[in-house]
Amino acid sequence: MLLYILQIVAKVLAIVVPLLLAVAYFTLAERKIMGAIQRRRGPNVVGTFGLLQPLADGAKLLLKETIIPSNANTILFILAPIITFLLSLLGWGVIPFGEGIVFADINVGILYLFAVSSLGVYGVIISGWASNSKYAFLGALRSAAQMVSYEVSLGVIIITVLICAGSLNLSDIVLAQQDVWYAVPLFPMFIMFYISALAETNRHPFDLPEAEAELVSGYNVEYSAMGFALFFLGEYANMLIMSGMTVILFLGGWLPLFSFAPFTWVPGPIWFGLKLIIFAAGFAWARAAFPRYRYDQLMRLGWKIFLPLSLGWLFLTAGILLSFNWLPC
Repeated sequence: MLLYILQIVAKVLAIVVPLLLAVAYFTLAERKIMGAIQRRRGPNVVGTFGLLQPLADGAKLLLKETIIPSNANTILFILAPIITFLLSLLGWGVIPFGEGIVFADINVGILYLFAVSSLGVYGVIISGWASNSKYAFLGALRSAAQMVSYEVSLGVIIITVLICAGSLNLSDIVLAQQDVWYAVPLFPMFIMFYISALAETNRHPFDLPEAEAELVSGYNVEYSAMGFALFFLGEYANMLIMSGMTVILFLGGWLPLFSFAPFTWVPGPIWFGLKLIIFAAGFAWARAAFPRYRYDQLMRLGWKIFLPLSLGWLFLTAGILLSFNWLPC
């Protein structure tokens, strides 16, 4: 029994520790990419090429005093960032990094992932309400509306992939792409999924909930020290998980670029990591390249453009698969 518990703890640590390191260095990578796009150096003082900057930032936030506003609901105020951070970690339990390299290979993996990412909005709403600040509350309301709006089109896009793969298991979805990656036949859905992922994670150009010009810092305006750090870590872990979902659903997960040598010599997890890095870098590029959307434009894009388009493509895909008898058994 003790050995079993130790095995589970070791498995959890094997996912969480590299993930936290990846999140820390993703923040550095984002600042470096933005620096390059804006023709400046980015962080380059702390350590060689600024490599110790994330550790310095973490230490700074860790050593700061946690200030709880006098009118805030203390318990919920403290709980909100913890919920956000934990939910961002929970999703990684079903992500397959390679063939058989997965913490829990459950049959409803994609459903679990969708449910966990949907629950993320609770942390945001609780933080906005518990802060007892009109800026935080407005940011939380925006965030809730935005996440719910884009989850609808995300769900429809995922259903389209599922009818092509014939399984809700993430490993099966990857193995179903051995002949052709779904990004090729479902290219418009692939683009829509990635843009919806930007909106779902409240990232630029859809970062309306934390619009600095209007809402100071959005739902986390009253947070400092570790509360702020947990929101920050949760946001970046969610960006990585959405990149991972894009890779699994559309780019064949751990499958190599071509199924012949020397491509097959590279281990699956490395292929998965490389693909994930490309999409994660896309988040940073979008932040530097695009202006922020107005709120009405954001809602129009979600409800009047993405939803009808994704539904239309779903029916088209289902029709083609039925007509040619290509439905997976």
